[in-house]
Amino acid sequence: MSAVNTILVVDDDPSIVDLLRDFLENENFRVITACDSAQAWAVFEQSTIHCLILDIMMPGQNGFELCRRIRSKSNVPILFLSARSDDVDKIRGLTLGGDDYIVKTASPGEIVARVKAVLRRSASQQQMEERILDYGRIKINLSTREVVVEGKNVVLTPKEYELLRLFAEHPRHVFSYEQLLAKFWDGVGDKHTIRVHLSRLREKIESDPNHPQHLVNVWGVGYRFEGIK
Repeated sequence: MSAVNTILVVDDDPSIVDLLRDFLENENFRVITACDSAQAWAVFEQSTIHCLILDIMMPGQNGFELCRRIRSKSNVPILFLSARSDDVDKIRGLTLGGDDYIVKTASPGEIVARVKAVLRRSASQQQMEERILDYGRIKINLSTREVVVEGKNVVLTPKEYELLRLFAEHPRHVFSYEQLLAKFWDGVGDKHTIRVHLSRLREKIESDPNHPQHLVNVWGVGYRFEGIK
């Protein structure tokens, strides 16, 4: 990875911050650290950040609240870091716009690998030539990463965009849960992870998310995209 990628590590535990900084800098990342949400927001507004590693439980504003604030103005990849492994926190983090959820028992090497995976996907997408996928009420510009639904621009997180692009480029192709986990989460996660992301995506692109016409379930298998015009 190139050193031009700047990672913002936000955690109130100095030992975790120092450990992650050492591992990330060893992989030629530029690392900026913050001990709470207020400091992180100040850094975010003043610097170009390519990815956040964000603790959930911190004094003052927690990581969920900071994620919501960042998502109001940016789609920068966010990886939640938490001491808790229960599904409630995981689902809440993904619903708010997080791109990944990592338990603190994970090794620093695994966390670095997750960061690399997010940035690698982002870089490859920037290199693609301009092409527009037109499905009538949904249009996707693959060069600018703009998504327009019924004439209005829709803001997607990086993971939401990647999912929509995969489905839209392969209309009616059924993608299994296992295939989606392998492609977008490096095989780490479960069906809940996928369901949360696709539920959030449906809220943004479907006229009736409870009765989707585009992103439809193939029960017991996975999902497919109906290219309705």
